[in-house]
Amino acid sequence: MQADYVIVGAGSAGCALAYRLSEAGKSVLVIEHNLDVIAESDWVIDMGPEGGSGGGRIVAQGNPKTICTRKRSYTGLYLKELLNA
Repeated sequence: MQADYVIVGAGSAGCALAYRLSEAGKSVLVIEHNLDVIAESDWVIDMGPEGGSGGGRIVAQGNPKTICTRKRSYTGLYLKELLNA
């Protein structure tokens, strides 16, 4: 059986693999905190608002520019600076 999706780790090897899989039409799920990786994503699900017991809820979802507009998203705050959105 061939999977239609793959979960990969971050890092340069993981990012290269994710790119190749995406180009091959596969869905790729990456759990990542690196803003450069997040900025290149098609879709982001931002969990929070805090870490640990203060998190675990979806505070924003959408493409990176949409995440930048969400007031409860710490990721959006920093991503906005990176994208100059």
